Amino acid sequence: MTSNVHAFDRKLLARMTGALGDDRVIGRLALELGQVFGEFLPDICRAETGLDITIGYAGHRTGMRRELISSMGTGVLISEVSLRNWCTDFQIGCDSPIIIALVEALLGAEPAGIEEPQPRALSPIEIDVAVPLIEKIADVLRTAVNAPGGFEPIVERPLNSTARPKPDPMIEDVHAGAIDMTIGFGPVLSTFSVIVPQSVLLKTSIVFPKGGQQRKAKAEWTEQLEEQVRRSAVTIEARIRLESLTLDTISRLQPGDVIPFLDAQDVRVDVNANGRDLYVCEFGRAGSKYTVRVKDTHGSEQDILRHIMS
Repeated sequence: MTSNVHAFDRKLLARMTGALGDDRVIGRLALELGQVFGEFLPDICRAETGLDITIGYAGHRTGMRRELISSMGTGVLISEVSLRNWCTDFQIGCDSPIIIALVEALLGAEPAGIEEPQPRALSPIEIDVAVPLIEKIADVLRTAVNAPGGFEPIVERPLNSTARPKPDPMIEDVHAGAIDMTIGFGPVLSTFSVIVPQSVLLKTSIVFPKGGQQRKAKAEWTEQLEEQVRRSAVTIEARIRLESLTLDTISRLQPGDVIPFLDAQDVRVDVNANGRDLYVCEFGRAGSKYTVRVKDTHGSEQDILRHIMS
């Protein structure tokens, strides 16, 4: 017996319920939003950092949201963002090379001398530097969309794409649109993307904000970034050289056995972070705590910062 019950076409249902739109309509909205980014974001970056960051529209993509996110690759930083009265769940993703280049600039490198970095997962300190940039992108977006109430976007701390939790298979994926923008600094040209459900984009009206609305009380973004870099927590380790022992002796060591230091007078201690040697120290004690006193450094302050960041 042949059944006359047929599954309803999911795309047709999405179109009927406003969750999927015509690609040309999404493309027009993406272009308008891209023009807002291109118009205002470079001025904000230049006014608050002194850095010439260039922004340009790079097109749009449509598809299922998870697909659009995964297609950005593995060397990408992604932040979950919400804006009350507009969209409670959208993403901003940024290629890692531009973040690496900005960190180099903050550490004193000349923009023209920065080499094109390879995409890779970013360190916690580099992610600290990326946070204000993603917040600026979200701020420009906020002023361009019809989100009544004047609420600020909520930007979660970004994660490397490889560190993001796996999507819950029980939660249905949604049709989305990705607005792709080029972002350049010195010789480095990367991309950032804003990925928004099509159900939200189709209800969005893009407006060009006034320039004055983009200037909050100047907090000197460069100083904020530098402060974030310098205040980021770094785990350091101290190594003390011990006397050489035979393999037989080492295999027989028991709790309570003592291994002498190699140095007889001032005990040399090498301090490192992220596998990079930073200081030469001497072993000491202050009250009930063991300590190390810095005797020499492996390079200047800028060298040490670069060592830690790399």
